Amino acid sequence: QVQVVESGGGLVQPGGSLRLSCAASGTIFSILVMNWYRQAPGKQRELVATITNSGSTNYLDSVKGRFTISRDNVKNTVYLQMNSLKPEDTGDYYCNLLYKGRLWSVATTTWGQGTQVTVSS
Repeated sequence: QVQVVESGGGLVQPGGSLRLSCAASGTIFSILVMNWYRQAPGKQRELVATITNSGSTNYLDSVKGRFTISRDNVKNTVYLQMNSLKPEDTGDYYCNLLYKGRLWSVATTTWGQGTQVTVSS
């Protein structure tokens, strides 16, 4: 079993910054991919940023240059630094992990419970 806990959401003015964290705990051999998704009210969930276990990153076009994803492999934690926030960044942000519980395990995906981000003046 792996537990995933997100934190760092909140209310921020346009142009402000927030840093989201997602910590995984439990039986983890390796975390292959760590993703941040978001879902705005009335819209589908979308992939915002990805980081692999080799450190490769990928971003949604609309957040490139403003958001930075990073990970701490010792702490099994992924971060999302969000700068120059815009009202359209508002939504629930979810952490998603692809991991292996044991060396011989099949890779499994799991989700956090989400953290709310509101960008408004």
